[in-house]
Amino acid sequence: MFGDASLPALVYLPGLHGDWTLVTGFRAALANRLRFVEVTYPRSLTWTIADYANAIGDALLDQGISQGWLLAESFGSQIAWALMEKNLPGAEAEHTSRHERPFGIEGMILAGGFVKHPWKHGPALLSWIGEMTPMKSYRLELKLYAWYSKFRHRNAPEVRASIKEFVARRTDLDRQAMRERLGLLKHYDPRPVARQTQAPVYYLAGLVDPLVPWVLVRWWLRRNCPGYRAGKTFWLADHNVLATSPVRAADLVLQWMKRQQE
Repeated sequence: MFGDASLPALVYLPGLHGDWTLVTGFRAALANRLRFVEVTYPRSLTWTIADYANAIGDALLDQGISQGWLLAESFGSQIAWALMEKNLPGAEAEHTSRHERPFGIEGMILAGGFVKHPWKHGPALLSWIGEMTPMKSYRLELKLYAWYSKFRHRNAPEVRASIKEFVARRTDLDRQAMRERLGLLKHYDPRPVARQTQAPVYYLAGLVDPLVPWVLVRWWLRRNCPGYRAGKTFWLADHNVLATSPVRAADLVLQWMKRQQE
């Protein structure tokens, strides 16, 4: 947790990689203007989306964080919808919470996220590619990514330092957990939740995104989600928009949250 407890809370739900290592630039850009809460997923091969949502909701409440905004990146959007389900009127979402009330969601920002993934076989294909890629090739891919990231973030030392952590945490078990998370997308459909969501929903995207077709996601939200307010696409960013456009993304997130408070 970063920032004073008196500030509005923004809870970061990471993508498939499941940790903090790609959001340090965004956190630095917030400059303690919010209470920024980071979550790290366990490398579980058995958890369901509901398990993730229950554990995160309980962890937030255990820390005295009873309400706030969700910043849901890519896969994290699925957990965000599961948490949102608990906030719907008359909701009886599957949960084993130790708390009488669920974590209260004041609003949600999807960063390269989605409802039901628009490409029916996209997650399965990505999982198959990962399964077919040997660890040796995967390590080479990580080295190339680290080189690219150090070049792109050459003026952001806090981001360059986190890239080493990102690479170090990509173990074989970590890869297995990411493939399991991809598999969960086949069985979880949050569209009924989105159709009932009245809380404000915003969307952040990078123009270059081969993983999630943000045009289709925003089109669906505009037509089907009553809480959808607005979205923004950054032209020089990619799927990981919080890392590739951290300053502009942070300023816009603050603007959206302030708009709702006013």
